Amino acid sequence: MLKQHDQDLAESRLSGLIAKLPRRMATFVRWLRDPKRLWLRVPLGLLLFCGGFLGILPVLGFWMVPLGVVLMAQDIGPLRRGVYRLINWAARRRPRWFGESYS
Repeated sequence: MLKQHDQDLAESRLSGLIAKLPRRMATFVRWLRDPKRLWLRVPLGLLLFCGGFLGILPVLGFWMVPLGVVLMAQDIGPLRRGVYRLINWAARRRPRWFGESYS
């Protein structure tokens, strides 16, 4: 189990990454992450995840797999813990990606 502090830190880092997106995309992602959007988030996450395995086709690509996982992770506990661990791990190795200083 992740400690509450680690969860809050990962959520803060994820919000920071979302803020770096272009304005319209960031607005859409924030809208999609609203807890009331479960009905849209899970099917969209599944479609992105499955579509990512068609990465040999143009437009579709392997980039869709992690995006689908991140979307589904908001509603599926074990996935959420894994995504939070991955975010915190990446932030320790590449703090500039998250706007953090080296420590």
